[in-house]
Parts: sequence; C-alpha cells; structure tokens
Amino acid sequence: MAENRNDSLAAWMTARQMSATELADAVNKAIGAFTGRTGVTSERTVFRWLSGESRWPQELQRRGLESVTGLPATALGFVPRGKSMPAPPPEDPDMRRRELLGAAAALPLTSSALSSSAPARPVRVGSGDVIRLRDDVERLVALDAERGGHGLEQAALVGAAEALRLQKGSVTQRVRQRLYALAADYTSTAAWSLIDAGRLNGASPHLDRALALAGLAQDAEMVLKVWNLRAMLARQRRDYTEAVAAAQAAQATAAARAPRCTPSSPTPAPPSASPTPVRSVPPYGVWGGPTPPSPDLPGSPSTGRPSCTR
Repeated sequence: MAENRNDSLAAWMTARQMSATELADAVNKAIGAFTGRTGVTSERTVFRWLSGESRWPQELQRRGLESVTGLPATALGFVPRGKSMPAPPPEDPDMRRRELLGAAAALPLTSSALSSSAPARPVRVGSGDVIRLRDDVERLVALDAERGGHGLEQAALVGAAEALRLQKGSVTQRVRQRLYALAADYTSTAAWSLIDAGRLNGASPHLDRALALAGLAQDAEMVLKVWNLRAMLARQRRDYTEAVAAAQAAQATAAARAPRCTPSSPTPAPPSASPTPVRSVPPYGVWGGPTPPSPDLPGSPSTGRPSCTR
C-alpha cells in the first residue's frame, strides 16, 4: 500500500504541524458547522487517508476536509471513485544503481554529521506574537461591527489554531496563558458568528471549547464572557432553564464577583468641543473588550468597564 500513500495530504499536515487527531477534530467541527451535528471522523480515518487505503473520503468528510484546508479533495491527493491514479514513470535500472552507489558513498559523512548535530531548538514565542494575534482578532471585531458576524467562523477558527500552534514553541507562562486566552477569544468569536447567522446548533461545540481554553488561560473575564454567550444562545433556542443556569454561572465567576468600582466624575468638556463618537462593537472580545450582554444577567456591561477611582 506504500505506493498509494497520500503524500499531498501528508505534506499539508506536516507544513502545519497538525497531527491525525487534530485534523480529525477539525473536520468534525467543520461538519458540525454546516450540518448542526459534530462529525464522527476518527484518527483511524485520517490514517486510512494517509496510507491510501481510503482514496476518496465520504461526502461529509470530504466537505469538512475541504473546508478546513481550503483546497479541493483532488488537490489533497484524493482520487474520485471510478478513476485510477496516474501510473508512475518506468524506473531506469542504471539510474537506480547510481543512486544506490551515491547513497552508500555519502553514508559515513551523513552519519557523522547527524551524530554531531545538536537537536533543533524550539521557536521562541513572545509578546510580539501575542500582539499580532490580538490585532487579528480586533480586525474580526471590526468586520463584525461593519457587516455582522456572518462568514467569520472559519477565519476565527484559523486564528484559534494559530494561537494553539504557538504553544509548541518556547514560551513563558505569562505568554502561554495569553495565547490560551486568545484561542478562547477566537473560538467564542466563531460561536458568535454562528449565533448571528442563526445557525444555533453549531455554536454550542465552539462555546464548550472556548470555555475550556478560558479555563486553561485562567482568565476570569473570558470565562464570564463565554458564559454570557452561552446564556444568549440558550435564550435564542428558547431553552430558558439553561439560559438561567448559564447566567448564574456567569455571576459566580471571579470577574463578576469582583468589587465594583465607583465611576469617576466626568470632566466637563469646553462648549466648543465636539462629542466623541462612539463606535459600535460586537458583544465579544478580549483585552478589555466589551462583555456580551445577557438578558438573564442583570447589570451585565455592554460597553466595557467605566473608569474608576480607588
């Protein structure tokens, strides 16, 4: 079966440092996004794709794979049923013999080079990467404010995947927690996109994932925001029992129980000054962004925190 290995798919996964389990999870989420039910693609299924045992995925899996990769199945090395793979060119025996002799001659040098080389160091990840991802999620916020959240799900999931990929580098604990918080923010943005589009069934898995990531980030404000979105989703689905429970969970977070500040007295503007325009932003975000409003969470802010005096 080695001659039928899917090298194109393997190359795509290697370039993105994505394991078979991660690809299967991404395909299942993509299937859930357009069917309302999470797919059942397993790690074993991905191995069958890579080995060539399965040369043409099932329709839902194929659509999910194309959604995740942004490429048609044929570009990923798959062959539609009823078609045969192109035959490899005939091998030249003399060429093969020269290759073997050359490889044998280079073997001692290669072995010594490998034995003396040090293991590659992990890539250093710092605040610059965090700022870049934060700017990207803010651009999604601006797009949502301009034209609504429709169609932003995949872009948000790509951002979440990038934040998690950077976890494999050399990072400090502070940067690691910020990356988890950004992954939670991107994932909750994907959920909001589906809620805004009325595709309520696909939003729930994203919120579950966002809540777990916010917990890994130890970010109480992000946990609060995700619970608020969960309450909003449950209310739109007319599941009022869950809406109340989610709102109560939001109220029980450390961010909601923190002492409230007293707003400082505004400084009166001179008569000639023009009022500062207020930009409308969507109900999600991190790094001091607005908290999503929840009808079941009294006092939930909708425009961020006021300036306070201690």
